[in-house]
Amino acid sequence: MEKRLEKEILQWDIYSWRKALNYWEGKIDWETMENALELGGNKGGLSLWLAKKGIHTICSDFENVKLAAEPLHKRHNVLDLITYQDIDATDIMYKNHFDLIVFKSIVGGIGRNNNLEKQQKVFDQIHKALKPGGKLLFAENLIASPIHQTLRKKFVTWGDSWRYISLQEMHEFLKPFKNYQIKTNGVMATFGRSEKQRTLLSVADRIILNHISPKKWKYICYGIATK
Repeated sequence: MEKRLEKEILQWDIYSWRKALNYWEGKIDWETMENALELGGNKGGLSLWLAKKGIHTICSDFENVKLAAEPLHKRHNVLDLITYQDIDATDIMYKNHFDLIVFKSIVGGIGRNNNLEKQQKVFDQIHKALKPGGKLLFAENLIASPIHQTLRKKFVTWGDSWRYISLQEMHEFLKPFKNYQIKTNGVMATFGRSEKQRTLLSVADRIILNHISPKKWKYICYGIATK
């Protein structure tokens, strides 16, 4: 995949989050996927990725998603494969409908002010909306190490209101699914203050830190769950 397209799909901290994209690419039988939903789409990066595979996709966010995401999709000439819908991820109106649902970095924001119940609702609603045998592709920020927790509160605007999840909580969230796989990635890259710095730090993660750090110190989890 060309670097510019990868950046438009993932939007930030590209070299760390691309692990999720690469994992998904090799684990899904794309020929069987006909319709999909992106939750928390914002600028619609993952909807673009799916549409380029020929999958009819609903690009959704809590509000104003068409205004935010349509320009990207228009540039890539995939508007015929994408529709826009404002959807609350804790109250999805579909049932047994989608072959595929995908999200990246939405659960922490939904759980603002320590709302674990709302976070669980996201996964319950996704399970409801998927067809039997449908797939959830997820990538989410983890609470990570005490250093991550301290620096987020100090330097990230929303760091003290987001409810970053633990790896154990992700296992709990995915219990309604028939089976699932969870991978982890990233230690230092998130501390970069620019994309260039994050890219450089991701090299240290890839070569050394991902291999020697405990899973609970990593700040990204990603994987696939099957209904």
